[in-house]
Amino acid sequence: MSQPIVTLATSAQFPNLDADDQGLPDALRERGIEPRIAIWDDPSVDWEEAGIVVVRSVRDYAKDRDKFVSWARSVPRILNSAETMAWNTDKHYLQDLERLGLPTIPTIWLEPEQNLSKRLVNSRFPALGDFVVKPAVSSGGRGTGRYKGVNAESRGEAIAHAMYELGRGRSVMVQRYLKEIDVEGETSLIYFNGLASHQVVKAPMLHPRFSSVKEQQVVEESVRSTGASIEMWTWGEKIRGALQAYIKEKVGHNELLLFNRVDIVRGDKDSPEDFYVMEVSLIDGSLYLQADEKNLGRFADAIAARVFW
Repeated sequence: MSQPIVTLATSAQFPNLDADDQGLPDALRERGIEPRIAIWDDPSVDWEEAGIVVVRSVRDYAKDRDKFVSWARSVPRILNSAETMAWNTDKHYLQDLERLGLPTIPTIWLEPEQNLSKRLVNSRFPALGDFVVKPAVSSGGRGTGRYKGVNAESRGEAIAHAMYELGRGRSVMVQRYLKEIDVEGETSLIYFNGLASHQVVKAPMLHPRFSSVKEQQVVEESVRSTGASIEMWTWGEKIRGALQAYIKEKVGHNELLLFNRVDIVRGDKDSPEDFYVMEVSLIDGSLYLQADEKNLGRFADAIAARVFW
């Protein structure tokens, strides 16, 4: 009897998966599964023969979002579902989370169809404190810059950044930078098949000493595994529950997400909320499998559970 197949979808940039996922094929073999690795936009791949497709290192999907979504919809068996990933590819999903009553960082949305001048873009930036400019469709923090509200040179760079993205037809997000990120970092809560798996804390990646978005892109992500915080998991469960309910309404069935990463940050003294949702990653976000030796096994078990159900 042949083994069930699981194909790990990746990008040409990571033909053998990224470093965090590279132990996954061996872990799947240990569980009686034949692992394969395939580049998502490789025309030679027969996705009908790919078994269950688990999307992992597709870091380039933001370069052609429509192509990626079309591909995902064409794959017979894919996790997470194509419709859920389509929703998650564009950070306008934060508006949906806000409508669900979840505390998201207040965001000013700049849209290409507004035809904003440099002066109008500048007028939409915060007057005080640091702020972040980034495209609404991006992966791995690419195209994200941190700028100073009271520094004319920094504001000029922020204007140039926003105009560059808008000029290419991309929506732009402007958010106040929460100072608590520099104190505590961001917390990522990872769920497999709807169950809490592990928690990590990420050090800040956007430092104020950098003066351009290009410099900020080369910062290495620093991650440490932490013990379970009841407070953080309580917030995470609130987010996870609301997200599952929304997805059920949107896709028309109660989808069990294979993986779900929720990024949250504690509110600072100037914030009206105890915590904020930074991001929800349902596509290619790192699951920090290497942060603790147990994490890889948990993810492999979660995949095996879906294969053998």
